Amino acid sequence: MTTLVMKFGGSALGTVSALTQVFSIVVYEYKRWDRLLIVASALDGVTDMLLQAAHLAQIDNQRGYRRIAANLRTRHIALADQLALGTQERNALHADINQLIFEMLEECQAVSSRPSTTLSPAVSDRIIGVGEKLAARIIAALLRDNNLKGVAIDGTDVIVTDDVHGNATPLLDETLEQVNSHLLSMLEHQIIPVVTGFIGATVDGKTTTMGRGGSDYTASVLAICTDAEEVWIWSDVDGMMSADPKENHEAQMIPEMSYDEVAELAYFGARILHAKMVRPLQEHNIPMRIKNVYKPRQNGTLIHNAKVHSGRTIAVTSISGIGLKANRSGSLSDVIGVVDKTLFETTGSHADVMISSQSSAQSFLCFVVPLHAGGLEAVDAVREALNERLDSLKDSTFWTVEPIMVVTAIGENLNSHASLIAQILQKIEGIQPISIAQGPSQCSLSLIVSPLDAEDVLNRIHQLLV
Repeated sequence: MTTLVMKFGGSALGTVSALTQVFSIVVYEYKRWDRLLIVASALDGVTDMLLQAAHLAQIDNQRGYRRIAANLRTRHIALADQLALGTQERNALHADINQLIFEMLEECQAVSSRPSTTLSPAVSDRIIGVGEKLAARIIAALLRDNNLKGVAIDGTDVIVTDDVHGNATPLLDETLEQVNSHLLSMLEHQIIPVVTGFIGATVDGKTTTMGRGGSDYTASVLAICTDAEEVWIWSDVDGMMSADPKENHEAQMIPEMSYDEVAELAYFGARILHAKMVRPLQEHNIPMRIKNVYKPRQNGTLIHNAKVHSGRTIAVTSISGIGLKANRSGSLSDVIGVVDKTLFETTGSHADVMISSQSSAQSFLCFVVPLHAGGLEAVDAVREALNERLDSLKDSTFWTVEPIMVVTAIGENLNSHASLIAQILQKIEGIQPISIAQGPSQCSLSLIVSPLDAEDVLNRIHQLLV
């Protein structure tokens, strides 16, 4: 039996026209595949609103988090009403939305009743996971109202994870058991499960989230557990791009990529995919496509095990990070420990140290702040915390903390072609990188540069692609 897993991003769900597209895609693919499974993200901006509500509850700002809850209810109810559902389906959906908003308010009230300087990641997970539940119920109601058997399934019932709240990792064996218990019978009876992305639960049932973009990870895991033929990621872009179109207007769609290439793209800043979702698909040889919900007949980007770009650059990315310098040889092991602890306590993620080097006169290390940790706000928060904590080290007066950008050229076997690396370095003539790193996957060359130089460096390297 053929199985397709389709994940719809928030940008593909937030309007009636977008949901109409989603429905037409589901109807079309339902006829072509034996089994169809949908993974739903929260509507655009909803997760950020829920996180803001959690932080307002943390400081006992009841008016603030209640206002957010009211806005979320209004937005989802309005979207449901615009879909022109039948009376029974509409009333049931209203009840579901109201219940979920009520549960979110209860969680916020519990936090507000005991204000704290820090927000527990476990509590945050229970609040911010509501967005996917709301979206899944809207999609399932739309399907049912149009004579398709859609059922909303909470990820907490099928995705079993470790207990790292905010950045949990699925446990495949335990998840497979849950999928066999909850989903296989539905799929075999042509029922379409609409599973909430992003959220899971520990072995003892505590809600977890899998980091920003975690719905991709959900789709990846469910594809493995259902032995799917393919995974399709639907958004509002044509596919993987050679650069962020917001940063470079000459960015082009990449028709085909290897898993190694797309893994590097995701890790080094491509916001369209969760970095951890790629490797499980590669290990199980399950192809993936990135497709535009508004252009469903286009092929998008196919990602599979074939190596198609050997020896040339196909994309360039940039991601924010933090650099630490010492004017003499400092203790890198001590500093790395402080960095890791600070990043984990601030964002729920461990430090990905990209470069560490020492000489008799200087020490340097830099690390990236993962996209799922919250972007530039997270970078600023980590920098502030680091500046305070480095004071506790014996050589703290020698360490400085500064923002950096990691600009990365990506292509299969790029590191094996000295002439290509020479072209990249020649292209940025006149700009002095802080450091340079070649990725162990042989697919990436990263330049650590000042934030002031990042856009120029990215655009210059991109000229080698077009």
